[in-house]
Amino acid sequence: MKLYSLSVIHKGATKANLLKAAYDLSSFSFFQRSSIQEFMTFTSALIVERTSQGSRASVKEQEYLCHVYVRNDNLSAVVIADTEYPQRVCFTLLDKVLEEFSRQVDSIDWPSGSPETITYKALDIHLSKYQNPREADAMTKVQAELDETKIILHNTMESLLERGEKLDDLVAKSEHLGNQSKAFYKTARKQNSCCEIM
Repeated sequence: MKLYSLSVIHKGATKANLLKAAYDLSSFSFFQRSSIQEFMTFTSALIVERTSQGSRASVKEQEYLCHVYVRNDNLSAVVIADTEYPQRVCFTLLDKVLEEFSRQVDSIDWPSGSPETITYKALDIHLSKYQNPREADAMTKVQAELDETKIILHNTMESLLERGEKLDDLVAKSEHLGNQSKAFYKTARKQNSCCEIM
C-alpha cells in the first residue's frame, strides 16, 4: 500500500490550475522520477478538469488508482495510490486536505496561484503520515485490530475443537456434579431446618 502523489488543484472554467503538490517517488528509479512526476501532475489536472463539481471519483490508470474530490467551490484534490490502498482512507485524506487548505489559503488566490506562490506546507506531512493507513485512519486501525482478534479467536476455537473429546468428558462430569450438588443442597437444607432457634 503506497501513496505516490497528493495535489491541490483549482478547477477553472477551461483548465485546472495546480496550487500545491507533494510526491513520494522513492520507489521509482532516480532517472524516471522527473518524468513520473510530470505524468502524475498532468493526470491529476486532467482528472479534475473532467470531474464535475461536488463529486468524487476514482479512476484506474494502469496499476494506479487516482482518487479525486472536486468541491462545489471548485477547489479540488487528487491522490494517486496503488490499487491496494483503501479507497475510504484516500477520500478521508482528500477531505482533510481541502478543509485545511481552504482555511489557510484565501479563495482569491486559488484561480491564479501556483506552487511557488501558495504557502501551504502540510501536504508533505499528510503524504508521509498517510503512507500507513492503519496509523493515519482510526477506522482502518480498528478494522486491523478486529481482523487480528478474529484470527486469534479462530485459532483458539480450532485448538478447542482438537480437544473435543476431553471437553465432552468434562461436560458429562459437570452434569453429574450438578445432580450431586442439588442432592447435597437438599440434604443440608433438611438438616438445617430441624435445628432452628426458637
